[in-house]
Amino acid sequence: MKSITRPEKTEYFEYYDKYVQLVPQGNLLDQFLTVHEQTKKLILSLSEEQLNYRYADGKWCIKEILIHLADAERVFAYRALRFARKDTTPLSGFDENLYVPQSKAADRNITDILREFSSVRKATLELLLSFDDDMFKRSGTANNKEITVRALAYILLGHEMHHVNIIKERYLN
Repeated sequence: MKSITRPEKTEYFEYYDKYVQLVPQGNLLDQFLTVHEQTKKLILSLSEEQLNYRYADGKWCIKEILIHLADAERVFAYRALRFARKDTTPLSGFDENLYVPQSKAADRNITDILREFSSVRKATLELLLSFDDDMFKRSGTANNKEITVRALAYILLGHEMHHVNIIKERYLN
């Protein structure tokens, strides 16, 4: 697979640095597959009770986290598509706290949720594989912040890793 170099900190809003820094050195696109398989393996090892557990009032359950990951990946991949295609129309942000309750994830079967998330990941990978080096360097405005396509790719993977870390730290201890 092609290699995508780590973005410079000037290519994204500082809030996203926590995600970019989680991504280890190595081929980013290979890691998209590896990390996703590790996430699925972890999730499939959990009981229904664990999948629906909330460590505090108002916090998402693990099923909701997974749908959040799929929703966010769709949004960020769409941004990457627009910017890679030289669409400079500024894009709005999205409020994940509005999306999650509407997903009804807590009422869904984990197999269906994982199938959906895997389908989104497959589509994201195919999209990223279609980009050339120039496309990864392109940028646009999302949520009033300038960001490059390559930064979006790193943020996508780091975002999943961030939430898996939260699951391990706050839901499984």
